[in-house]
Amino acid sequence: MDEKAIRDALFAALRTVAPEATADELAVDEPLRDQVDLDSMDFLNFLVRLHEKFGVDVPEADYAKLVTLNDFVAYLQARLR
Repeated sequence: MDEKAIRDALFAALRTVAPEATADELAVDEPLRDQVDLDSMDFLNFLVRLHEKFGVDVPEADYAKLVTLNDFVAYLQARLR
């Protein structure tokens, strides 16, 4: 899966938990949770949506690695190879 497809799927998943989020307004290199005010439950729901879309499990130990949208893209690219 290429980077654009991953980004598109990330934004689609994000909109399920933060419908106010728009791709045009989000910075890819700033903390995602701060930009769309995701609380812990929203973040977990976002990870569930990503699992449903990509089939990738994200262990709790990896949560700290997933701060920006770029982090999510890199993480998913590495696991989808």
